[in-house]
Amino acid sequence: MKPLSDQKDEIPSRAVENCGVSDQACHGKCQSCDNDVKPFCAEVNGISSLIGSHTDGKALKENCGACSFTCDHADALVEDIKGSVARSDHVENADPDGCLTAKNGSSMAVDDLPQEFEREQAGGTLEELFFSNDEEEDDSDWDPTSSLVVNRWFCLNCTMPNVDGVTNCLNCHELKGSGISGYDAFKSQIAQAALVSPDTELPPVSTAIGFDERMLLHSELEVKPNPHPERPDRLRAIAASLAAAGIFPSKCALVPPREITKEELLLVHTPDHIESVEQTKNMLYSYFTSDTYANGHSACAAKLAAGLCADLASLIVSERVQNGFAMVRPPGHHAGVKQAMGFCLHNNAAVAALAAKRAGAKKVLIVDWDVHHGNGTQEIFEGDSSVLYISLHRHEHGNFYPGTGAADEVGILGGQGFSVNIPWSRGGVGDNDYIFAFQNVVLPIAAEFAPDITIISAGFDAARGDPLGCCDVTPMGYSIMTSLLCAYSKGRLLVILEGGYNLRSISSSATEVVKVLVGEGSGFHFESSPSKEGLKTVLQVMKIQQQFWPVLGPTYALLQEQQGLVFPKSTNKANGLKKRKHSGGPRPFWWKFGSKRFLYKALYEGRRLRKIKGSGEGKAIDSAEP
Repeated sequence: MKPLSDQKDEIPSRAVENCGVSDQACHGKCQSCDNDVKPFCAEVNGISSLIGSHTDGKALKENCGACSFTCDHADALVEDIKGSVARSDHVENADPDGCLTAKNGSSMAVDDLPQEFEREQAGGTLEELFFSNDEEEDDSDWDPTSSLVVNRWFCLNCTMPNVDGVTNCLNCHELKGSGISGYDAFKSQIAQAALVSPDTELPPVSTAIGFDERMLLHSELEVKPNPHPERPDRLRAIAASLAAAGIFPSKCALVPPREITKEELLLVHTPDHIESVEQTKNMLYSYFTSDTYANGHSACAAKLAAGLCADLASLIVSERVQNGFAMVRPPGHHAGVKQAMGFCLHNNAAVAALAAKRAGAKKVLIVDWDVHHGNGTQEIFEGDSSVLYISLHRHEHGNFYPGTGAADEVGILGGQGFSVNIPWSRGGVGDNDYIFAFQNVVLPIAAEFAPDITIISAGFDAARGDPLGCCDVTPMGYSIMTSLLCAYSKGRLLVILEGGYNLRSISSSATEVVKVLVGEGSGFHFESSPSKEGLKTVLQVMKIQQQFWPVLGPTYALLQEQQGLVFPKSTNKANGLKKRKHSGGPRPFWWKFGSKRFLYKALYEGRRLRKIKGSGEGKAIDSAEP
């Protein structure tokens, strides 16, 4: 993302240069660049709601996973929005009609496609996810062109809504009108990249990247007032960042794209599921769930993503490639044996794991650090002792999307102990808690398991500044976790993109991860001091998992004895977080579709009136009361 040239100096961005998020969004001591700024999110305990539909169409507890605009703007909405609900992990996009074939085994350019396929589409059909009653279900009287919503713009960086007259996004402080620059440079270098595949005679390479431009055609076609978070610009932003960092194409090879075969998909999904995804190519747009869309190109994009992941895993196990980064979409870890959900169509990590086993791997480790639990991946392997699945995610006692992933979900039958869930009890979790969990749970179990290949389901929606995850992991945090995992499976590491919806944070975080893969990761010495809640979660997991992994026992006993020493009275400062009192009732959350009339009225009329009044009193137009 790059601001328009005539607006560059309107806002300082010292943190952007270091950790990828503007300093106004950080608000604390940046754990990556050490700038004296404040953390992005406030504590978000207790923001869960009974929303959504799960299996059999019954109501499910699903937390909305989005954070408030910022602490400085918390009172922007009126108190009419009771029990403010944030949008969970998921909202998707779509596009029409068929997928074009690649030429000469390289990525296909999409510049000649109709304009409606190139541009970012509006999206989001989350009405069904929230409390259903006759009044709220009937939205026929809600007109996006009415006076309630006409004076607003949506941030291209984080998709959050803002009122006219505000020049910087209230959530991420990106300038209005900012857009991605640098993707054209990446695209022009695709032809220069070396290709690596099982059929090529090139010597082994260090790092391979999986990418194909046809995956950009998967977008939400139905026009909505708000852009869908899972949008094509996610890949463009990462690609532009890799090119700007000089990583691609000089330090990476490119995997020739191919669509996964039906036979390969049948090892993961049911025939009905595969056919349901395939049928979308005959539809202008369609929805599997209220937030999981498809268009005419989605089936092709999903098969390309799975095919690239499978080939990367095979190349790594066969030692043609040391490691790889699958820059793919749609994401996959929510896709289960027989259902698409949570933006996901086919389960890319599961396809890659089985491809690795066919290539000779006996044991596969999947580490999922997406902020949402990979319920689909866990379901696929919950009875398989040859695949160890470890997930770190927001859970909040089942109230955060998708509601699965409690610490006592350990697998079934012969797979007991091979599902390890580290469920955070709140939002705002940052580097300290994640790395503490790595050091005391993930790494000891990984060492005991001794995998032949490690696959990371790398969602970057736990990153600082993400509008859905509302956590505080920095690019340096992701870099450290990647470095720690490189010590296992002889460095055979496959990173697969999952979630992440702030373009600045996802691109900077992904770039730091790829730097580790190519050997440019900086050395680190990180002393992790967990938060009180983080330690409690880790101890809970260790207590459950030590019966399957005795290696955890001594550390579990030691941590129990040291709790009083680990935590002086001030417990949150260790994680870079400070509790703040909320003024004016419940915190406002932007994705309250169930009461969107009140939301937009409060946001676009109420706040505008306050600003007009404030500016008349000599206040800055975008200031807010503490």
